Amino acid sequence: MRPTYSRIYTRRHFLGSTASAAFAFTLLPSRVWGANERLRIAGIGVGGKGSGDIDQAAAHGDVVALCDCDDNSLQSKLKKFPGAKTYFDFRELFDQMGDKIDAVTISTPDHNHALAAALAMKHGIHVYVQKPLTHDVWEARWLRDLARKKKLATQMGNQGTASDGLRRGVEVLRAGAIGPVREIHVWTNRPVWPQAPEITARPTGLPPIPANVHWDQFLGTAPYRPYNEAYHPFKWRGWWDFGTGALGDMGCHTANLPFMALELDYPTTIRAESETPNPETYPGWATVYYEFAPRGSRPAVRFTWYEGKLPNGQKNLPPLDLFHGEKPADSGSLMVGSKGVMYSPSDYGGEWKLLPSNLFVGYVDPTPTLPRNGKSDQGMKDEWVAAIRGGPKALSNFDYASMLTETILLGNVAIRAGTELKWDGPDFRFTSGRAAKKFLKRDYRKGWRA
Repeated sequence: MRPTYSRIYTRRHFLGSTASAAFAFTLLPSRVWGANERLRIAGIGVGGKGSGDIDQAAAHGDVVALCDCDDNSLQSKLKKFPGAKTYFDFRELFDQMGDKIDAVTISTPDHNHALAAALAMKHGIHVYVQKPLTHDVWEARWLRDLARKKKLATQMGNQGTASDGLRRGVEVLRAGAIGPVREIHVWTNRPVWPQAPEITARPTGLPPIPANVHWDQFLGTAPYRPYNEAYHPFKWRGWWDFGTGALGDMGCHTANLPFMALELDYPTTIRAESETPNPETYPGWATVYYEFAPRGSRPAVRFTWYEGKLPNGQKNLPPLDLFHGEKPADSGSLMVGSKGVMYSPSDYGGEWKLLPSNLFVGYVDPTPTLPRNGKSDQGMKDEWVAAIRGGPKALSNFDYASMLTETILLGNVAIRAGTELKWDGPDFRFTSGRAAKKFLKRDYRKGWRA
């Protein structure tokens, strides 16, 4: 049954469960864990980033199942966890072992994140999903709804969240060090994979499917197309059907610090400028503008995202005067307040400085309000497992991560729509640019519908 979304998703409801309150209460788990009881853990997508995800989760339990559509990745990981059962289809994994798994890491290509996570949660399995949480905006709401209904411990894999530096930055911004923030600028060094303008159409020819690749399982929820090495491995990120482009790949990392610190919720307006979109691959450059309404005592905010190289060959960046003489990093963020600027010259928000520097000589951080972790990616798994065992909710739990992901993915919708969009977040609808509704949710391929 398709979930419906009504006024239950108000700003107050969301803010009550976001980062500001994430550690203020604990999850009420469906079962009580003994102090020395080990989790039964599965990994779906165990090559690339997924390899590290399952390795780190394994510090907290026994890996009982591994799943990947590429036998090379699967067999490589099996050498480390020889007792695990192996699958190339996550539907079969859940059919056979849904009642024998406590927690799962999901690190597939973006287009299969949501279905794998939903099937896991319907079996009462706690989930860790790589960023972006989902491929479609609608899927982010779906997973948040399921996690709430099932009372499961969740975490999205934007590992900068575990950084003590990011948490300090959140506290400094909330304490008003640079005054009320009205502008956010975020940029990236992506794309670093094939897409427009070099590639704007599907490859020709019908090369044989390699023996190690289960092509139907790679496609998963996506529409059928013949195998080609232009998609797998890694190159899928630049294709609309599989990836979420530069914005989806890095937005949940690089926009995380300002989004969390300013407790942003639903954007009200989204508009994009870009290379002319094509139906197959993400554009070679884009600038996306988001508007957020005032939140309590916080003013309205404009968030601008920059990606790719402009037609003149220059990197797409914020205005250089905002850097106060600092050299722009390849990726980073700027938070512009009435008293100064916070500049983070990194993908993950763990490093930052206050500008102009002469105004902040001797600045002392506020009293910490967020717990310290400092273990980077391993710390993300540690806090997720602590939540599974009845501890505080992980900081990038699906209440927070779904809102961040939804915002980021609305930028991709605006790129495709080519017009300004007015968004009614609580009612999940456009009040202008309504033709863009078709980009909020895909139809899953037959056989891959939840």
